[in-house]
Amino acid sequence: MKIEDRYRDLAAYNAWANGRLYDAAAALPDDAYRSDERAFFGSLHRTMNHILVGDTIWMARFTGDGTRPPALDAVLHDDLPALRAAREAMDARIVAFVEGLDAAALARTFSYRTIVNPSLVTQPLAPALDHFFNHQTHHRGQAHALLTRLTGTAPSFDLIAFQRESGRGGASIAPLSPA
Repeated sequence: MKIEDRYRDLAAYNAWANGRLYDAAAALPDDAYRSDERAFFGSLHRTMNHILVGDTIWMARFTGDGTRPPALDAVLHDDLPALRAAREAMDARIVAFVEGLDAAALARTFSYRTIVNPSLVTQPLAPALDHFFNHQTHHRGQAHALLTRLTGTAPSFDLIAFQRESGRGGASIAPLSPA
């Protein structure tokens, strides 16, 4: 597998997992969706906003294009339909961005300013993309815990489930014959 294919798979996985998260959130009553569950960002709503905040910041760093939210806990959209529309647009932007990458682009360095403890960082794009996708997975894990607490269940966000469902990553499923 070429390195650029890895990031294409991660971008597709990210969009798939976000779709499952937003479907589950949409099934909640609004008061549950917004309830302070004492998670890092409080509620499911604020956690989902943070994932979009992080993506917005990183995509602006990667592309030099776009606005940067004022804080890591900013609420970009106060209602779920608007947040979902922004999420879907961001996922499409991420997919388009990684589609244009090749091994040389992934090896190039870029520089950005950090938000917490401001400093200038220069690093190759590939490791920054690793962080970018890991950050989303980390906070989707928090969202999964919140959904489980609120409803008793949550959809799978497992990468292997995505690979099996999509056929990416070389996964294929064959039914077993009865023994």
